[in-house]
Amino acid sequence: MNDDRLPPVAPEVTATLVENLSPRLRKRLDAAVTKLGARPTHRDGDTVTIQVDDETELRLHAPGGVVATADAITCGCLLAPACVHRAAAACAAPTADPPPDLADRPTGAAPEPASVTDPASVHVPDSASSPSSQEVASPAQRAAADALWSAGAAVLEAGIDGAGAVTQSALLRAAHTARIRHLPRAAGAALSVVTLLRAARAGDPSYRTADFVTALAELLGTAHRVGTASGAELDAARGRARRPYSPDGSLRLYGLFTEPVVTDSGHGGVRTWVAGTDGRLFTVGDVAPGGVGRAVGVADRAVRLGDTALTHRELGRAGLAVSGATVSPDGRLGAGKGVKAVTARGAAWTELPLAALWETPPSEQAARALRSTSRYADPDGGGSDLLFLDVELIGAVRESAGTCLLALSGTGIAVRLTVADDDPALAHRDNLMLLAAAPGTRLRIIGRLVPAPHPRLTLLACAHPTGEGTIDLGLDRLSRADLPDPAAPVHPAPPQPGGPGAHSPLYLLERRVEQTVSAGRAALGMLGDVTAETRRIRRAGLPTAAGLLTALCTSASQRERDLFGRLLPADTDSFATHWLTAALYTAAVADSLCAAAWEPVQEGPAAAPSVPSQGPGRAVAQTAQH
Repeated sequence: MNDDRLPPVAPEVTATLVENLSPRLRKRLDAAVTKLGARPTHRDGDTVTIQVDDETELRLHAPGGVVATADAITCGCLLAPACVHRAAAACAAPTADPPPDLADRPTGAAPEPASVTDPASVHVPDSASSPSSQEVASPAQRAAADALWSAGAAVLEAGIDGAGAVTQSALLRAAHTARIRHLPRAAGAALSVVTLLRAARAGDPSYRTADFVTALAELLGTAHRVGTASGAELDAARGRARRPYSPDGSLRLYGLFTEPVVTDSGHGGVRTWVAGTDGRLFTVGDVAPGGVGRAVGVADRAVRLGDTALTHRELGRAGLAVSGATVSPDGRLGAGKGVKAVTARGAAWTELPLAALWETPPSEQAARALRSTSRYADPDGGGSDLLFLDVELIGAVRESAGTCLLALSGTGIAVRLTVADDDPALAHRDNLMLLAAAPGTRLRIIGRLVPAPHPRLTLLACAHPTGEGTIDLGLDRLSRADLPDPAAPVHPAPPQPGGPGAHSPLYLLERRVEQTVSAGRAALGMLGDVTAETRRIRRAGLPTAAGLLTALCTSASQRERDLFGRLLPADTDSFATHWLTAALYTAAVADSLCAAAWEPVQEGPAAAPSVPSQGPGRAVAQTAQH
């Protein structure tokens, strides 16, 4: 059975079914999930049937595509409804998650701001919006945040291998409670942790440990902030269930490119980027359940914005004149009834106002992008993670994770260009390989910053190699006839990534942070003496990192005993605090090294990058003490 064929199950349904199991059946739950995964399934309309054995069938009824109640999962075995099969099916199915955002849906599928003349219709407030400067979290919100912290700390204690279905159900219950208490940001982080946990335990090839570290640190950090923050900081920690839109008057927009969007939750669609006359970037999206198939097909559908009949592909090369525009903090254009838009002339990338995007130095663009791509950035912080560069292609470079394209920017920086999505239904991989076969080609490109100690982008769009038009690299397919003479000069590729942080020993701390989430606290506690590692880190000028590594390993191995010499329960809160401090610190230093890597190449010795030797670690540690 492929769990992708099962309908998504609401988090509270899974949590309820697991909580209703007897202690004996809870011990058998993980084995039951594995066994159920090998059984055949059959879909008939809104009902999916799993053949448990020759005589028993398990049914999941999902009206609207989601299993919303525990009664919607029925089993024909003798122990039903108290059997383990119902809970196992809920644990094997994907977790139902709200769509990425209501603004990403077509206008007919979700409500939009109705009129820009009515502020209440433009900004959709929830009970967590607009706190006073002295407001603090309510007791119910603090209790929900504490439950999230405890559930996250339990995952950290057990590691991926030990965080089975029971541990996941505790996270789902805490996420459901947090959403009821108007803590959507923390609830979303908990659901991300569950999704990544299941991917890791199932051996999903797309799983990355770094993604799990980010999700777990986001969960723990947000849960901690809810209990200590006030005012605007509390508002950011709570998050928003719906993105607010505000009036922005009349806009003259010029299309840049269109990119396919495929999410882990099974949503698919496209996002078209446009720029205003002042250089501000906006997006027009259409994302809904459907996966990569929908992402490919929706590009040729009309944009749901005003009276325009342009498709997303056409908008990426044309223009719009919009009146009564509404815009979210991250630049998404609303499509309410009061918004009017008509087709207008576009602009080439070499013409104003678009040409100005490529005139900003890469280092400034990277610094701006880091403010929005930082692992723990405020989701409503705004800003764009795109970079606009003029490059000369050098050729393919083989890395441990695959092959990427090396290019030389106008400021002399060697940039590694990677694919945004490896799915064969999209054109990213094929286009990158063709471009790698044309060294010496000069291109104007658009990419998304990948935080790394060396300059790195995911390649999204480029000027056509012939100089006529542009290419949406996820949707349009290049051919060999589009490439220039393959006899162009070839430049040797550097064997290793460059940049100030290329040889930083920060990875010694990052490795222990990742090892904890993979194997749990016990594995880290058996490391023993880490003096050699901390000495090497100190010699590199990172004394705080060395102190954090020592504290993390000490906390992992520390266990108290009672008067009879028996081990007492481990202090999971203290260990989670040390781990969170280390995770936030490594992310902050990595961002600093990434920003330094984009500085222009200079003759002679390079100045040492500025890294926060004390900031993140000290800030989190001090906050945790209160």
